[in-house]
Amino acid sequence: MWRTALGSTTVAALTAVAARAPLWPLHRRRGPRRPRRVRRRHRRIPGPDPLATLRLQVRLGELAHQLRDVEQDPQVYARAHHWLATQGAYDALLREAGRLAGVPVDDRPLRAGEHAAAAERLRLELELAERGWSW
Repeated sequence: MWRTALGSTTVAALTAVAARAPLWPLHRRRGPRRPRRVRRRHRRIPGPDPLATLRLQVRLGELAHQLRDVEQDPQVYARAHHWLATQGAYDALLREAGRLAGVPVDDRPLRAGEHAAAAERLRLELELAERGWSW
């Protein structure tokens, strides 16, 4: 008797495979299935970390304040050196902020003693302000 049941099950399974029909109705798909690569495209891409952005904005504000202090105080010892060092740090941080905000930035690294041009600095500042950054 079990041979008959086993034989009929095997025949049913082979018939279902041959007909490309599912063995059980529970395995039927409920609708057209999109390819996997299409589904991945619709996933939400995470944005930058808001705390990292805030840290960067705070640091930009501190450097801008230091630049103003060096420019306004004629009694600062080695004034030109302080101004150049602060300006270099400000330029590097401004580029990093631009990358984080998605602003096109010149990825060429700044060398010692090299500073971004005033026009490039102004462009980055305006682009960041346009995207809602403040410092």
